[in-house]
Amino acid sequence: MSVVNDPIPFLDLSGEYNELEAEWFAAIHETGKTGRYILGPNVQAFEEELAEHVGSEYAVSCANGTDALMLSLRALGVGPGDEVITSPYTFYATSEVINLVGATPVFADILPGCFTIDPASVKAKITSKTKAIMPVHIFGHPARMDELNAIASEHGLAVVEDAAQSYGADLNGKRVGSLGTTGGFSFYPTKVLGCYGDGGIITTSDATVVESLKKLRNHGASAPFMHDEVGYNSRLDEVQAALLRIKLRKLDADVAKRRAVAARYTELFAGSAVTAPSLPENGGHAFNLYTVRMPDRDRVRGVLNDNGMPSSHCYPLGLHLQEVYKDLGYKVGDLPVCDKASTEALSLPVYPAMKMEHAERIAATIIEAIG
Repeated sequence: MSVVNDPIPFLDLSGEYNELEAEWFAAIHETGKTGRYILGPNVQAFEEELAEHVGSEYAVSCANGTDALMLSLRALGVGPGDEVITSPYTFYATSEVINLVGATPVFADILPGCFTIDPASVKAKITSKTKAIMPVHIFGHPARMDELNAIASEHGLAVVEDAAQSYGADLNGKRVGSLGTTGGFSFYPTKVLGCYGDGGIITTSDATVVESLKKLRNHGASAPFMHDEVGYNSRLDEVQAALLRIKLRKLDADVAKRRAVAARYTELFAGSAVTAPSLPENGGHAFNLYTVRMPDRDRVRGVLNDNGMPSSHCYPLGLHLQEVYKDLGYKVGDLPVCDKASTEALSLPVYPAMKMEHAERIAATIIEAIG
């Protein structure tokens, strides 16, 4: 029997842990017996398995998703004096890494239905300094990669996919991470494919980029104690790689469960004032988050909070308007679609083990609150 006042978590990883506990602990024990904890057999196997799953030639693991993007830019030769066009509607790490390699972020507007970067806005932002485009597959929705790749090809630009929130999403039969020059994934615990700590990976089919990435993640070393360039200490450890190998095997089933919860939300919101997230044409959404748009969002969120129903305000202020970028000179109205999304969007719980009744209660509460 369902309990009416059953608490609703925003994300509950305990059920997944209970399911994986025996296999996870066995993996830890096996790792301990080998005495290999850094860049060992689990890391190598995971990189090979993930590359095959994504559909890229190679995968190079690293310490976290932020490093995955930063290392990509470094390996592609992006640096001081360069510009990288990206989305303002994303987590700060996306643009932060551009600054960290010495380049300048240039923000293009987004599309209203899916929150991904608008190719027409990207094209208008290209200058002689542009070195790369960094689209974000936000919330699990793949960006319009066909159009972005065409723009990049026309202007000789690299395309770095920020796929942190979108493992398992696909477009035209290909998974995100295989659609650009490189793809950067995060394994932060809240992600579609998450570990029990921090982790990240870069996917690519460019052998030259791979060679550079492997040096950069390991202090710029081409061989033990031989350093060709200034690099980083950015390595995925064996224990996390062992867990990710276990979770990768059930990833497709987990994404299917996320899509089922999302479909139920969308069904319930039909005919209401809530705008459900759009689905990609010729592709699949991974639903790292289920993000809707609605009038009077802040008041509705207050009603959810009063009823013990969690939500997330992603993102309350576009990156172009953040204090850290005040010197770039953006103002409200420069990127109007992003500005409007920041006042209307609300992310709702969605995860593989989520109870349908929880989604139904959340949807009913929102619809009633809007009136």
